[in-house]
Amino acid sequence: MIFEPNTSRSVLQRRSSTSIVIQAGLDGLAVTGVAWYLINYHIGYISQAYVIMVLLLLGALAVVYDHYAIYRSNVGFAVKAFKLLKAWTAAFCFLVAMAFLTKTSEQYSRLLVGELFVIGYFAQLLLHLATRELQKKFLAHPAQRENALIIGTGELANFLHQKISNNPWLGERVVGSVLIGGSDDQGKDGSKSAQRLTILGHISDLDELVVQHSIRTVYFVTPLDGSHVIKDVYLKLFDKHISVNWVPDIFSLRLINHSVREIAGIPVLTLSETPLMGMRLFMKNLEDKVLAFLILLVAAPVLALVAIAIKLDSPGPVFFRQERMGWSGDSFRIWKFRSMVVHQPDDGVVKQAEKNDPRKTRVGAFIRKTSLDELPQLFNVLMGEMSLVGPRPHAIAHDAQYSPDISDYFARHNIKPGITGLAQVRGFRGETRDIEQMIRRVDSDIEYINNWSLWLDFTILARTVLAFSGKHAY
Repeated sequence: MIFEPNTSRSVLQRRSSTSIVIQAGLDGLAVTGVAWYLINYHIGYISQAYVIMVLLLLGALAVVYDHYAIYRSNVGFAVKAFKLLKAWTAAFCFLVAMAFLTKTSEQYSRLLVGELFVIGYFAQLLLHLATRELQKKFLAHPAQRENALIIGTGELANFLHQKISNNPWLGERVVGSVLIGGSDDQGKDGSKSAQRLTILGHISDLDELVVQHSIRTVYFVTPLDGSHVIKDVYLKLFDKHISVNWVPDIFSLRLINHSVREIAGIPVLTLSETPLMGMRLFMKNLEDKVLAFLILLVAAPVLALVAIAIKLDSPGPVFFRQERMGWSGDSFRIWKFRSMVVHQPDDGVVKQAEKNDPRKTRVGAFIRKTSLDELPQLFNVLMGEMSLVGPRPHAIAHDAQYSPDISDYFARHNIKPGITGLAQVRGFRGETRDIEQMIRRVDSDIEYINNWSLWLDFTILARTVLAFSGKHAY
């Protein structure tokens, strides 16, 4: 028997409200209007070059604003302003990059472009603020909200309740929840929130509760083993003309770059996936190769001096190479400047570097303190084995040591390992004395994977300059 979805309609429908279309249109008009005024003020006429610039900017805004969910997220105005700034900056970076790649940057006034960046941003910000206030005044009437009921309990149900209650644009009010199982213990989640979800009864009381509270929307919030209850209840709700939504509780799992997509009409919940695919992988590789090459050019004299100092200080090779596990579990040999005397591991055990470690040479102590010993890893970056930013690759012996005690330890290999990373700029580097320190390091690595962007990479690189000469570097 061949399975075929019983609908030709795409499962993943992006709902677009009139307010979103209006807001996007206002942003486009604002940017075009500001650009038109500035071009006329500075140049005196609209040239073909500036027409192309504005069209490219509008096209970039359509893509970038969609990526940053500028029109699809309900957040506080301060957060919205920051997201808008990031998206606007990213679109401008694309514009500047295109001008340099096509060697047309000389055709444009730097002053005009700078003013367009500043004035265009604040014009959009004011429009977003005005639209928000108008919606609050004319659309957000609590008395007109429809009643909603959550089937299921626990942390996710309470979280959903809070988000619906704090979002006046949904037009819904959660009156409470019903238990799926036979015990009130399912509702105990330790939440101390003032918006604690009220348990109205058991799922067997659903018919009465729907009538009693005039329920118009139902949310199924089921654990991974509780989806069997949905079908029968769902069919009963058909007769009551109620909107039904399913929120599977996948958050009990450690999610790695999770997403929702569709394959041939079938909804697919991706629980674990690398963020480096398609254009994102291309941009990450481009970032690594260009920056690594430039850093090598600038740092070449430093590398040469360090190599000479190591050779004069103690017998042995200049470089230290060791097997490490990289992206998707593939192994590679990492490059570092040798900072210790040549020795063999005791009984095959790879010992972590310690403070005042007697194995360190005089030059080695200095280059470890300043992290200059890591500079040869730029060659790993150019060979595609590492990235400038990513989880630090541990010795394979340490992978074997920590992975049995940290269930999601190997999730950190869902992206290229890096010379620096989010864990390192937070101070989680150097010797790991206990399992809790490694757990915090792994948590930071997974947070980085889940939130990867070029912007995050640049932020970490900027923070690295300060973090890599701290008290944990030895």
